[in-house]
Amino acid sequence: MTSDLDISALLADHPVIDGHNDLLWEAREQVHYDFTRLDVGTGGTPTHTDLPRMRAGGVGAQFWSVYVPTRLAGDDAVSATLEQVDAARHLTGSYDDQLAWATTADEVEAAWASGRIASLMGAEGGHSINCSLGTLRRLHELGVRYLTLTHNANTPWADSATDRPAVGGLTAFGREVVREMNRTGMMVDLSHVSADTMRAALEVSEAPVIFSHSSARAVTDSPRNAPDDVLERMAAGGGVCMVTFVPKFVNAACADAHREMVAAALAEGILESDGVRFAAFEATWVVDHPAPTATLADVVAHCEHVREVAGIDHVGLGGDYDGVAVLPAGLEDVSTYPALLSALADRGWSADDLARLTCRNTLRVMREVEETARRIQQERGPSLARIEDLDGVPALESPDIR
Repeated sequence: MTSDLDISALLADHPVIDGHNDLLWEAREQVHYDFTRLDVGTGGTPTHTDLPRMRAGGVGAQFWSVYVPTRLAGDDAVSATLEQVDAARHLTGSYDDQLAWATTADEVEAAWASGRIASLMGAEGGHSINCSLGTLRRLHELGVRYLTLTHNANTPWADSATDRPAVGGLTAFGREVVREMNRTGMMVDLSHVSADTMRAALEVSEAPVIFSHSSARAVTDSPRNAPDDVLERMAAGGGVCMVTFVPKFVNAACADAHREMVAAALAEGILESDGVRFAAFEATWVVDHPAPTATLADVVAHCEHVREVAGIDHVGLGGDYDGVAVLPAGLEDVSTYPALLSALADRGWSADDLARLTCRNTLRVMREVEETARRIQQERGPSLARIEDLDGVPALESPDIR
């Protein structure tokens, strides 16, 4: 069946809110944030992302990841995160005729009314707060609107999907992190965390949670994907799973190839969570073990599964552009969202379904998180808890300053 939906018209009214894009780290690595050298205002940049292609893709709002690698710890991680936050403001200011800073759902829609793309931020990894709720609050004050509880390695208070389990999900301090995120109005992001951490966070959170860039584990067996029981509980709490395009998360052959590489690295004493050493191993491994190819159809399958399990009100998009080297065939850069929407329309998704996928679900979650924060702030003040107090151990990342 071929749909007659006008995708361009649909995106004009319901632009894509993408949950995760790593352009800022690429800009740091390539040109140290010099947007005169990496001019994303023009097409043809050596990245997956630039503003003309975002326009072509119908992107209306982007959560820029203020990611820093887990090899940075303690105050070094905080400083690098602040540099990423500064880069997000610099990017937005450099192209303020096309980008508008946003921290709320209303500000996203105000950006659209002005004809601009909304710029938002999410922090990818709890190491960015250095076991400090005060640092968490200051990141929120600076405009960060979600925190991914871990990246590829555990924090002292939460287990990652790609590290050895250490605390069984969330410690007491980890639960307090979630509670304080609810109080401030920062979305709890469960991408990258272990399934036990997902379930623990869902038990604690008073507000809807998100997966900023994850897919369905029942379709592709990857620890980075959400199991069905988690998708059901996420939906019951009003959250949204923003389906990602990363080949090893959406294609079974790619996932199997990645598992083989992880096992080979482990045989040499290298964990996947060991960022620098694992990246070096991967660079060598892929020369003789080229990865299979994922396709747009794989992403369609994940969108459909999340919809089937969680419901149409709980699915969104989080491409992870510029966070991986290779994307699925048909989804090579940020201009390709219309191709995905057309494929879903051909599968019977209505205009209303697609509008929920592109932005309406995420806007609803943002508003519910904002409203929950307003309510909680009437009930309790900032948490002064320390990891030393709640977990009974010194803060591992920076024990002397809290």
